[in-house]
Amino acid sequence: MTGEFQITAKNDAAPFSLKLHRGDGMTLLAMNWKTGTPPVDFVGFAIDYQEPDGERFFPLRNRLAFPGSEGDVNPNKMSTRLSPIQKFRWVHFPRNAEKPGEFSYRVTPVFMSTVGELSYGESQAAGIVLARETYPGKLNVTFTRGFVSSQAFVDRYVTATDGLETLIPPTADEGLDFVPTHPKAEEAYGWMGFEARSAILEVLDQAIADTTAIVRVIAYDLNDPAIVARLEKLKKRLWVIVDNSKTHGKENSAESQSADRLIATAGSDQVKRHHMSNLQHNKTIVVDGAVKAVVCGSTNFSWRGMFVQSNNAMVLRGKSAIQPFIDAFENYWVHDFVKGFGPTASTEWTDLKLSGIEARVAFSPHSAENAVLQSIGDDIESAESSVFYSLAFLNQTAGPVTDAIKVVTKKNGIFVYGISDKKTGGLDVHLPDGKVAPVFPVNLSGELPEPFKSEPTGLASDGVGTRMHHKFIVLDFDKPTARVYLGSYNFSVPADVQNGENLLLIRDRRIAVSYMIQALTLFDHYHFRVLQLKAATKQKTLTLKRAPKKSGEKPWWFEDYKDPRKILDRELFA
Repeated sequence: MTGEFQITAKNDAAPFSLKLHRGDGMTLLAMNWKTGTPPVDFVGFAIDYQEPDGERFFPLRNRLAFPGSEGDVNPNKMSTRLSPIQKFRWVHFPRNAEKPGEFSYRVTPVFMSTVGELSYGESQAAGIVLARETYPGKLNVTFTRGFVSSQAFVDRYVTATDGLETLIPPTADEGLDFVPTHPKAEEAYGWMGFEARSAILEVLDQAIADTTAIVRVIAYDLNDPAIVARLEKLKKRLWVIVDNSKTHGKENSAESQSADRLIATAGSDQVKRHHMSNLQHNKTIVVDGAVKAVVCGSTNFSWRGMFVQSNNAMVLRGKSAIQPFIDAFENYWVHDFVKGFGPTASTEWTDLKLSGIEARVAFSPHSAENAVLQSIGDDIESAESSVFYSLAFLNQTAGPVTDAIKVVTKKNGIFVYGISDKKTGGLDVHLPDGKVAPVFPVNLSGELPEPFKSEPTGLASDGVGTRMHHKFIVLDFDKPTARVYLGSYNFSVPADVQNGENLLLIRDRRIAVSYMIQALTLFDHYHFRVLQLKAATKQKTLTLKRAPKKSGEKPWWFEDYKDPRKILDRELFA
């Protein structure tokens, strides 16, 4: 089962079904009652897992618990055997997700008697291989953690004296000289940067070791000293374009500082500054030597891009995969305006020729004749089962994609989950019934309902910033026609016809499922904060729901079998 990305458990005696979905660094577990509705005494699922070659199962833990007799809340994370998961799906981030072999999961239904005693039903069990790379040697999907506004970050790295402010610089322009004072800085960076940071640094380290390699880099933000120091080591083997739009063009900006340092090592004839017709918004690294690799996606080479924002970085390998990126770089080098770049072949969809993976790339700015934004909007409206999106600045970008999302959200039978981040830092969580519940930074910190602790907002020192920086759309993940749009491209008119951008279209279910799970984790994370806000204004605690005792009381799962969108949610993944 090494290559399988979706596994269904086989225990016919269990009253529910279990399906595992492989994500990159994570597993989605989806459960559904087999016949009718669950009994009213069903109070959730206990989940245990075992690592590859492990000798025992360990329970997943739940921050929520059943209320005490006086309504008090247990502040400790409890085993799900005692505090079951009251959801029909759950995303698990194994501590050692890169381990080769099968991760085994055991899910057990939990029941509660009239006196509050817990009992357990027949379990389902299944295993799935996560593996470090999505397609080894060809394509790897990676993500940053993006959850500094989370209880997990607070538990690990916030103390009375240290927190986010001792881990990242107060401003971008101080980034190159910033030295963290947090005692767990290196551990925290590994957790915050997750797979994306390690994958990007690995490509650069491979390029440094491969003395035959020529490296071409396009950077929008560039203030991560670990990235800049590695680029300096490449010396004359580096060619780089650094954006100089707006504040990036100032003499003391981190981008100007980085460019000056790279001029000193690579030479002034190999470092270029421009901003196309608006922004040079690419974030790409192309290695061409014995090692042939490309880094692309939404992750800026910056402190916030790596450690604060939710981002993705894709690593492609092979001669055919890197060639379109080399060609685009050469075209950007010669043409720093849409009039020159727009007619080039780089703006057309180009096959990456990855064996077994249908993947294409196109670069912006497009001319009016070969713009792609409208075709993406049309594709979104053609979705048959589901649309997942995670799009920075969606609320500011009118156009075909925004219009298409509004249309498809209103369609019956189409499952739509999405999240966007306003420039001011406020998040709009697009609920599956089409309504929008605004969440602002103040709601992610300060007074929170028990048992939760105040979280960092993740904003810059001036109170602005972007936490959700992804740019991807997943269509019909559960069908053979599954596809993903991703890259630096913001799905806006400027991204289409003014900026330097990369946009990939990949038709592959394994990759679509990975991005779907990422969208789901983001949606659930911020949707939960909407519930926190409601709890803060209506009650003082968030707890698990006990089994009904009185006539008319509803079980915790009642809405999952009544609300049409929640029914679709429950059935789609399981």
